[in-house]
Amino acid sequence: MKICVTATGSDLNAQVDPRFGRCQNFVIVDSDTMVFDAMANEAIAAPGGAGIQAAQAMVNKGVDVVISGNIGPNAFQVLSTASVKVATGAYGTVQEAIMMYKSGKLAETGTSTAPAHAGMQQPSQAAPTVTPQSREEELEELSNLTSRLENELEEVKNKISELKRRG
Repeated sequence: MKICVTATGSDLNAQVDPRFGRCQNFVIVDSDTMVFDAMANEAIAAPGGAGIQAAQAMVNKGVDVVISGNIGPNAFQVLSTASVKVATGAYGTVQEAIMMYKSGKLAETGTSTAPAHAGMQQPSQAAPTVTPQSREEELEELSNLTSRLENELEEVKNKISELKRRG
């Protein structure tokens, strides 16, 4: 499976970039072999439509899954139309994000998780979620958020236990 992770650097140890359309780099990884290729995001400086351009670039690269912190509505539409799965809520390194996805700890999202143009703000200012359009979408969004938070909590607990074991 070909997985794209938004990243601040260009290798498996790079931190996940929380933005999709305006991320610094894309690290595209073969999930079976962990062989990767990194590419700079050419859409990062686009005056508009960065999400659409970035999404189309990933479709053209033939990725099966995109992993990011958040994804806007226009990018999400391009990716979902091309049957590319999207997983959001990623954090840590590219390698950690892929391991979380492969182990089912990073849920796929059925909707965008950031409003249009959120990537033009500093990452800390970007809104985490859009207002759902229906009760069903709101329930799905809350279920995905709950799953992501439970997974993050479990990861923290595991790290605490590991640190305690080390002494």
